[in-house]
Amino acid sequence: MVSVGLKALVSRRARSCNLVEDSLMGEKDKSHKHDKRKKKAKNASFAFDGDNSTKSVSGPGRVADGTFTRKKFSKHKNTSDPQPLVIRKQVDPETVTYFSEIANLFESSGIDLEERSIICANALEEARGKEFELATDYIISHTLQTLLEGCNVDHLCSFLQGCAKIFPLIAMDRSGSHVAETALKSLAMHLQDNEAYSTIEETLTMICKVIVSNPVDMMSNCYGSHVLRSLLCLCGGVPLDSPEFHGVKPSTILAERLNLRENREVGSDSVQHQQGFPSSLKVLVSEMLKCTREDIKTLLVDQYSSLVLQTALKLLAGKNQELMQIIPILLGCKEENLTEENFINMTAVGEIIELMKETAYSHLMEVILGVAPESLYDKMFSKVFRKSLFELSSHHCGNFVIQALVSHARNQEQMELIWEELGPKFRELLEMGKSGVIASLIAACQRLHIHEHKELIQPFINSLISMEIDHVLQTAKDAGGARVIEAFLSSNASGKQKHRLIMKLRGHFGELAMHSSGSFTIEKCFTASNVSLREAIASDLLEVQTELSKTKQGPYLLRKLDIDRFANRPDQWKSMQASKQSTYKEFYAAFGSDETKPSRSDSFLADASKKTSQPKDIKQMRKEIDFHLASETQKNKKGRFSETGGTSKKAAESTHQIPFLSTDMKGKKRHRKDKPTEVSKKKLKI
Repeated sequence: MVSVGLKALVSRRARSCNLVEDSLMGEKDKSHKHDKRKKKAKNASFAFDGDNSTKSVSGPGRVADGTFTRKKFSKHKNTSDPQPLVIRKQVDPETVTYFSEIANLFESSGIDLEERSIICANALEEARGKEFELATDYIISHTLQTLLEGCNVDHLCSFLQGCAKIFPLIAMDRSGSHVAETALKSLAMHLQDNEAYSTIEETLTMICKVIVSNPVDMMSNCYGSHVLRSLLCLCGGVPLDSPEFHGVKPSTILAERLNLRENREVGSDSVQHQQGFPSSLKVLVSEMLKCTREDIKTLLVDQYSSLVLQTALKLLAGKNQELMQIIPILLGCKEENLTEENFINMTAVGEIIELMKETAYSHLMEVILGVAPESLYDKMFSKVFRKSLFELSSHHCGNFVIQALVSHARNQEQMELIWEELGPKFRELLEMGKSGVIASLIAACQRLHIHEHKELIQPFINSLISMEIDHVLQTAKDAGGARVIEAFLSSNASGKQKHRLIMKLRGHFGELAMHSSGSFTIEKCFTASNVSLREAIASDLLEVQTELSKTKQGPYLLRKLDIDRFANRPDQWKSMQASKQSTYKEFYAAFGSDETKPSRSDSFLADASKKTSQPKDIKQMRKEIDFHLASETQKNKKGRFSETGGTSKKAAESTHQIPFLSTDMKGKKRHRKDKPTEVSKKKLKI
């Protein structure tokens, strides 16, 4: 064994003597963030508080004494094999000392790579037969992660094969889940070595066989679900920490739905694929579903198992044969009906509609609609969604499903049917705060070239600009509604229509600016306004300048709109704004091409590829104007060249109008601490 002296060992033990094994907290902590494990735990005991008793482990849910209890999912008897009974023993003092000395040795940074590899190999050999106890120990698990990161592929696979039978139990533990994730990430790193492929595949096969014998417990466990998703990603050949396969942010999803590009399947080409194990992926997913048939209805509405199923579907995007077998099961169709042409019967339709009003299933259905083969999508559209579009659009969970349905519509015929049901309901949807449905509908119309002419979009414009002041303010404060307003203000709609909407926010810009998402809306309002309206916006912000400067978004917004200059030299500020508008107006009148100058005949939803393109010489001319404006400002105030240059450069973008709901919507990253209104709080996206 490695020894570095008693003094170092004592210092290690002194830090850990008052720590409780965090894993006893079980599933109370819903998060799975690695950095939280590094925080000090003040109320803990090492191992089992010195208790020499053993603990029986047989499932995912722990009770007070540290044992596990199995979740009950259905009244039916589970046909899958039960998890093996594992006696969790206290880690013996000699082993504790050994791994403490190794931890101290690694912290000392006094070893080279060759010595480190040897130490990792010896330590993992010492861990044989004790993998569960060591991986689920709060302190030693950290050391074990370091060993798994530093060992070679043979010792890594040997460790995983040694604990394969209890891998699900390790994965469902708060500390053990981090060890399992580290081991999988290390396997992914070793995939660069082609000679290691067969060894890694053999190891994964052993682990997958154990998991599919009883997948329910692991799928529905907050820690096990995350590990299982990482395993699926490894088999699918995508990065284990890819956000698209672990849960996409709402802003990213919205940007994709408002994108005017040709429709693409979810997860198909958004990440760079690496070498994976496609056969293992197919077997793992199919066997998981086969073993969970009796519990499927409960799993579909479970937050963690839903995430696992979403990941599996995204990884199988484009593999229509597998999807045609999997998706009907997730729709709750009976097994005996799967081979029939009309396998979605009326009984199933009612159940599916009710399930879509559940948070977890609504997320799952969004993914299903994104990856479903065209023939299956058509069946779902005609059998399930027809005549229920407005009902689901009105629901706080169901409306996200309708957004996905609309965004993935395949042809004009489907869009025509959707428009018949939802087109006349724009005003009601806006009043209910379901602006995302409208935005997705309009974007899809533009993509499929149907109902895209301005006389057909006019009802939406009228409903938007005719809203009461309170409704406009509420919409602007809502993270989703604000994006619709911003897209409208950036579109080729007339300036008169834009000004009508902006005027309703007059006097409320200071209040709106205090919301982190509101700063984006104010920017768009400022850009679309004339000098007098810009002055009104600046006045509102000046009243809350002190409070606004203390927020995350405040300093940027105050600098962007040059509020300091407005406060100290209002005449100069006003002159600069007028000069910018006049200069750019003259520039585009002289040099703007037909593609850059919006005409009266342009549709409200203009083609993104045509309207956002600019000749290279136009871009160069705009740079020259920026330089000219910056130089003029430098003459007026020395030392402010860089600030004014930045401001004028941004202002240059103001006259270049982009189509409503164009690809530019995904360009800006939102503040993460957006506070949604009551409307958006009703459904949290994962």
